[in-house]
Amino acid sequence: MGKGGGCFPSKKKHPTPAEDAAGTAPVAADEEIQEAPAITVNSEKDRSVTATLKVFIVFYSMYGHVEKLAKRMKKGVNGVEGVEAVLYRIPETLSDDVLEHMKAPPKDPEIPELTAAELATADGLLFGFPTRFGCMAAQMKAFFDSTGQLWREQTLAGKPAGFFVSTGTQGGGQETTAWTAITQLAHHGMIFVPIGYTFGAGMFEMDSIHGGSPYGAGVYAGDGSREPTEAELDLAEHQGKYMAGMVKRLSQA
Repeated sequence: MGKGGGCFPSKKKHPTPAEDAAGTAPVAADEEIQEAPAITVNSEKDRSVTATLKVFIVFYSMYGHVEKLAKRMKKGVNGVEGVEAVLYRIPETLSDDVLEHMKAPPKDPEIPELTAAELATADGLLFGFPTRFGCMAAQMKAFFDSTGQLWREQTLAGKPAGFFVSTGTQGGGQETTAWTAITQLAHHGMIFVPIGYTFGAGMFEMDSIHGGSPYGAGVYAGDGSREPTEAELDLAEHQGKYMAGMVKRLSQA
């Protein structure tokens, strides 16, 4: 007799050899015919697969170059089934008078500003910003500085995140601007997702000037009048698609 449960004599009527051979063995009256148990699905994991995952594209753009990358990046994210991109801008720290003096165009009113607390609701994050001497612009740094409560609670730990940038010149910090920003993710325990060389031949194009690096998409703004090229926009779209795929894979792990 096993521990915790007794062994009871079976009430099942055993068929005779003749009945067994003929396949006509009777079923005992007290023997219940049970249906196969229903297959259940882990509801929490199932929700993570079927629910729409959100990738927040959070950016600061003074002259519109980073914003153009962000909008094209949104197309890439939305091209992956089950993942949706949401565009957000961060608060401006300069006054209207200063922005007017710098001839900065008005902000797109259809793109809302994001608060630090709202970062917690994203499944993945893409941060875009122009460079300032090889580092992120002060506006984006101020936004990260406002995430202290999220840092204390490690709310963003484990969330995948990436960067895309804008620089004025070819040596202006396409890589260092993203590289120095990784410290923000490290302190939050976030997962940095670079694009590497997943764009293929487009990463080795030498016939034209274009921004971007293994760290993420990029654009050269020049004096502010240069528009993003199709190659730069294509890379931004690729990064959006790549990040969406990573977010989807991590949600199913």
